[in-house]
Amino acid sequence: MTSSSSSQVITEYGKQNIFARETQPQLVEDYTSYPEEAEKTNGRWAMIGMVSLLVSYFTTGQIIPGIF
Repeated sequence: MTSSSSSQVITEYGKQNIFARETQPQLVEDYTSYPEEAEKTNGRWAMIGMVSLLVSYFTTGQIIPGIF
């Protein structure tokens, strides 16, 4: 005895599709503050890089430990 559920998908070959259902993509159309946020993020990563460069120079005496 077979029961058919609405969540099952049967392929054209008569087999049950066992893969997960695909979610619908969602479009976000609010990009008004994206450039400002990207600029802040880039600046923060640059500051982290400069601080880590200074810390490595003061602790090891080399700009890039093991290379310079």
